[in-house]
Amino acid sequence: MASAPALPADGTITMFSTTWCGYCTRLKTQLDREGIGYTEVNIEHDPASADYVMAVNGGNQTVPTVVFPDGTAATNPSLAEVKARLS
Repeated sequence: MASAPALPADGTITMFSTTWCGYCTRLKTQLDREGIGYTEVNIEHDPASADYVMAVNGGNQTVPTVVFPDGTAATNPSLAEVKARLS
């Protein structure tokens, strides 16, 4: 199993993405608008992160995959889900 990424700081998330993912672009725009901090990791440039994404998504490189400060992950979460899980 791929090792988990470092946990994001409280109130922020880590988002695994690609440059061509429309869902990633939408979520980033929403996070920016709401002032929610995030660290973006492009899985096409970081093989270890791609392995992690596949590990939490049944072998698929599904993005956006978001990691929360408590260590849990969500695939393609809505802005409402992100806000709820950060509160």
